[in-house]
Amino acid sequence: MSRSNVDQLYHRIEENSSYRKALFRQALQDPQGALKSIVQIGDDLGLPVSIEDVKEYLAHLDDTDTKQWFIKARGGL
Repeated sequence: MSRSNVDQLYHRIEENSSYRKALFRQALQDPQGALKSIVQIGDDLGLPVSIEDVKEYLAHLDDTDTKQWFIKARGGL
């Protein structure tokens, strides 16, 4: 897994409210699309990750708030 990339990407997304809001809205309606968007954001930022990298990272994340909204949008995760 690109652990370093996915960790950096997560923090970059967390710091950018427009990314967070857009991904949250998308995850509620299209969880698989949200995962693809996260991968695309990683590519755009020079932090390539796979969908599996993102899923694994989120599964082990120790952040209650993030886990809560992913549980709500769990359909494709």
